[in-house]
Amino acid sequence: MAAEYTASDFDYEYPPEAVAQRPLDDRSASRLLVLDRTAPTIAHRHFRDLAALFRPGDLLVRNASRVIRARLAGTRDNGRPAEVLLVHPEPDGTWQAMVHPGGKLKVGRRVAFGTDAVATVVGVLGGGLRRVAFEGALDVDGLMARYGHVPLPPYIERADDERDAERYQTVYATTDGSVAAPTAGLHFTADLLATLASAGVGVADVVLHVGPGTFKPVSADDPDDHVMHAEWYDVPPETADAVAAAKAGGGRVWAVGTTTVRTLEAAANGRDGAPVTAGSGWTDLFIRPPFAFRVVDAMLTNFHLPRSTLLMLVAAFGGYPETMQAYREAVREGYRLYSYGDAMALIGHV
Repeated sequence: MAAEYTASDFDYEYPPEAVAQRPLDDRSASRLLVLDRTAPTIAHRHFRDLAALFRPGDLLVRNASRVIRARLAGTRDNGRPAEVLLVHPEPDGTWQAMVHPGGKLKVGRRVAFGTDAVATVVGVLGGGLRRVAFEGALDVDGLMARYGHVPLPPYIERADDERDAERYQTVYATTDGSVAAPTAGLHFTADLLATLASAGVGVADVVLHVGPGTFKPVSADDPDDHVMHAEWYDVPPETADAVAAAKAGGGRVWAVGTTTVRTLEAAANGRDGAPVTAGSGWTDLFIRPPFAFRVVDAMLTNFHLPRSTLLMLVAAFGGYPETMQAYREAVREGYRLYSYGDAMALIGHV
């Protein structure tokens, strides 16, 4: 059965200069487009004014995954450059990784990092992934510390610098594992979180380690033919309890970013009538119109690439015509786009 919308329905035009190449000095100075489905209205605010959108008893759920220095630059045996992008560790000590140049790095090929370590391709996996094994004086943590780079997304057309090590990271990140930032959270400051807490807003954390598939466009015209990369997530018991308590008390569950939305909805239909089930696992949940949201009542997100699974999730939540209208208005109003860009709040869903 064909999808209700095709991939081309999620195209939109924007000037190249709208793509934010660097972050603002003040995280909370980003602009905030508010799409209120309960009104319905579109309003323009700043992220520092976020507390005005909350009510006492609401719950803010964040993704506490931390970005690792996953992009490793080395050399092949012939002396030519190569790159290994770490994706996820395996129990046997190997890593799932993406490599460049992919056509040259077949099983048995090696990439050296100075004189400290060597990565050997030991398997070819689906979806452009390789399995790599490391040997040498440095363990993988030491290797990332010495040779790793912040894995900025491909639309940021510059090399990473030391400022990115701090700014391409949320202020509340605690658990290493992502190769892309959960970018909606980049706008929060400690002061803003304290303001929300003083206003009676609860805070709870989940973890979803963001993989490189987040940047993979939907190339098939029918989104049903798109294959999602699975990502590891964890919902702690205290977070499941906080969601249940907020729902029982009439509060709204706010998800910070598409990763948090996917985590909560993947863990929905908990045992004994609980909204979500605590626990960890892998999810390849692809949220797109139409989708029945069971947990999330409001969400914060950045602006996303055309034809991306992220934009499709936002459209499933905010309504397809309303979301695309909001995107067109954001472009007209000069909003900054993508990871280091401005933000969007969606209150209520289809």
